[in-house]
Amino acid sequence: MQFTDLQLHPSILKAISEERFHTPTQVQGQAIPAILAKRNVIVSAQTGTGKTAAFALPIIQLLSERKDNDEKFSKIKSLIVTPTRELCLQIEDNFKSYSKYSNLTTTAVYGGVSLEPQKEILNNGVDILIATPGRLIDLQKQGAIDLSGIEIFVLDEADLMLDMGFITDVTQIESLCPRKKQSLLFSATIPEKIVELSKTILKNPVTIKINPSETTAKTIGQLLYYLPKKKKTDICLHLLRNTINGKIIIFRRTRIGVDKLEETLSKNGYKVTSIHGEKTQLTRNKAIEDFKDKKASILIATDVAARGIDINNVDAIINFDIPNIPETYVHRIGRTGRAGKSGIAFSFCSPDENTYIKSIEELLQRPIKVITDHPYPLVQSKKQKVQPNTISQHKKGRKSEASKKNKKRWY
Repeated sequence: MQFTDLQLHPSILKAISEERFHTPTQVQGQAIPAILAKRNVIVSAQTGTGKTAAFALPIIQLLSERKDNDEKFSKIKSLIVTPTRELCLQIEDNFKSYSKYSNLTTTAVYGGVSLEPQKEILNNGVDILIATPGRLIDLQKQGAIDLSGIEIFVLDEADLMLDMGFITDVTQIESLCPRKKQSLLFSATIPEKIVELSKTILKNPVTIKINPSETTAKTIGQLLYYLPKKKKTDICLHLLRNTINGKIIIFRRTRIGVDKLEETLSKNGYKVTSIHGEKTQLTRNKAIEDFKDKKASILIATDVAARGIDINNVDAIINFDIPNIPETYVHRIGRTGRAGKSGIAFSFCSPDENTYIKSIEELLQRPIKVITDHPYPLVQSKKQKVQPNTISQHKKGRKSEASKKNKKRWY
């Protein structure tokens, strides 16, 4: 299937072709026709599967046709609610790229910056609005926004919205929109509370579910290292010196862990930056731009801070801490191996995280390749005996590490 098979307008096809997209992803191939048919849709698909284009392209087409034929076309016609400022900006960029040959206007409103410039843009009129819940409610309370003309309502990253405590805000926002509208819900996972929410805002929806095991790109190598927790920093430095190169994202579970690892890697001479929820928006934006512009080769992040950020040409992912939610693992590794390019994911598992690995493998429906040839394997007894199948490799690894310092290779 090609995008030309989806009955999209030539102007949209031209725009996406210039972005070098020709073949729709699985979620795009299923969602775009349903949205063009003006159906309510609920989609479950992981990060990296092309969800933004799956709703952006048909929205642009539907609204462009309306605006071309309606001289009284006014007010905001589509509202996309998303949980983070980074996602807001990313979705705005995508809409502007895909709609550049249309007559539609798009803007994003989010917290952490002044309200006044956003009010001015809204006052001048906009067709498509992308917003975080808190800022949208602030603008509505001040009478700076009118949602009475909404025709297409999108709730993006619904499960993250739930995790961040925004569901009450989302319900309030949806109630400010007309009852008669097309509603789209996109989420990586569909827990029970999201099911309940969908029943209140979507009538007779088309349900699209993309299996995580199918969306984990075949071009992503996945390698697993079992080792003591206290040796994770050592294995990280070992792999950065001997094995991993290029643009790397390292995931940690907590902001304290992020800060600690950033300090260690910086002291070891690596160009590193980081993002987490306690950093200001300005600092987070600069970190992402530095990573994109290759001023830093390593980005360390927590899952919530990194959710939805689109960074091209990431060569490797390191799961410094194994996520306790299996779908989060798929989110993480999906940041490499995009657009048909190869990528690799390294995961460091300490004994207390073994159950997380089992859950991940169950979700993937296949085992992750275990690497035993490394300097910090788990021991079998208090005498620090190395596991039998790694003794020779372990000794060899320690002996040859210095000689391999400048030799880059994939295991």
